[in-house]
Amino acid sequence: MTTATAPFSPASGRAFWQEPLFSSKPALASQAPVMKVETKAAPPAPPAAPAVPPQDLSHTWVVAAEIQVEQRIASIADFRGSFKATAGQRVDALEVYCKGCRRPYDEVKGEDCAEKVDNRHLIGGDQSTRKKRKIPPPPTGTKIIPREKVQRRGISAYMAGVTRPR
Repeated sequence: MTTATAPFSPASGRAFWQEPLFSSKPALASQAPVMKVETKAAPPAPPAAPAVPPQDLSHTWVVAAEIQVEQRIASIADFRGSFKATAGQRVDALEVYCKGCRRPYDEVKGEDCAEKVDNRHLIGGDQSTRKKRKIPPPPTGTKIIPREKVQRRGISAYMAGVTRPR
């Protein structure tokens, strides 16, 4: 524990308290009695975090299905986006695939889910090595006239009349 000293005088104003604390010269004992203030030491460091469990890399299988329904249930399904099927109703599976990596069951069964490992396949591969898009050639018989770049975003675009008619 450490102790700090601060001048204490109920008759004096706030300036008397702060000046000796922040000045380079110490306060005189004749000015005011000294009150001892105790501060506690810092608390002990928190315990180390527990080990992180390994990430689950298994697939989340879903089935694209085809279910025959009545007119009434079809209108409910169209409005709500869901419906309740009856018990014992037969469902034809059109496709079974992983919800994460969107790959068919028979291609990736027994493997880790690629979406949980690295989802670059969902965005067309590694963007740094992918070929850039080809710019189509201009139509025949046309001439491209170079000019300054048109600002289409921000306040300067609004002021220039890009986003509003003239």
